[in-house]
Amino acid sequence: MDNTLDFERIERSARRREAARKGVTYFLLSLWALIVLFPFYWMLLSSLKSPGAYNSERSAVFFTLQPTLENYRTAFTGVPLARYFTNTLIFTFVTVAVMLIVIILAAYAFARLDFRGNSALFSFFLAMMMIPNELVVITNFVTITNWNMRNTFWGLILPSVTSIFYIYLLKEQFEQVPDELYKAAKVDGTSDLKYLFRVLLPICRPTVITVVILKIIECWNSYVWPRLITDEQAYFLVSNGIQELRENGFGRENIPAMMAAVVVVSVPLIVLFLLFRGKIMEGVSRGGTKG
Repeated sequence: MDNTLDFERIERSARRREAARKGVTYFLLSLWALIVLFPFYWMLLSSLKSPGAYNSERSAVFFTLQPTLENYRTAFTGVPLARYFTNTLIFTFVTVAVMLIVIILAAYAFARLDFRGNSALFSFFLAMMMIPNELVVITNFVTITNWNMRNTFWGLILPSVTSIFYIYLLKEQFEQVPDELYKAAKVDGTSDLKYLFRVLLPICRPTVITVVILKIIECWNSYVWPRLITDEQAYFLVSNGIQELRENGFGRENIPAMMAAVVVVSVPLIVLFLLFRGKIMEGVSRGGTKG
């Protein structure tokens, strides 16, 4: 009887400790979530305040009783933001499409084709990841300028159509597919391209989707290269639009309109991530697992 009571006490004590541990964990996670999400809340809140109400605040006010959408109209009329959205969509779509062709073929060659110098060439590519981005930007700028591609979509797109990291990620994923499938396909007379598109890519779809989403986010947030290679409004991206709003005085005189523009630019990426977050996590985890 005493042993039973002791066991029940130990079990209750263990449950209390587990509940306390979970409570502390959830509290810390909730606190961290508030810290991370607060800038987004403040950005959205500021975009709903009138410039007069915002400028009259002597201290931080965390709500508004008179929300307005006028700032969003101002953001679209202050600069041709709709045109910049269209340019960004074109830039993103073409860049992602061309990049997929390049990195899929490159990853397949390194993963499945047995040619002399395979390992040495791939090691050289990995070593190139150590080169600072600033040096690459300078080289790309000189090359694009010499090719007379400044203020063109191809000048924006070409330096972004490949990624050593994405090639590495896909190569690791391709190598996880059993060699028996490749040998069986070759016995059946299947070509390498047919094997790639009918066997490898369907199996590695989560990783491919992850690469596509990450590249879309990268293109959408691109700032340095578009600012460097374009100075005509006809080729400005949304990042240029945000900068133009700031330079036109909105960043100092009409911060709510500036915040409204940032909200408009950020929402598509947030929605994209929320819709495909499961695929992103699955693709990254599978890409980092051997066997």
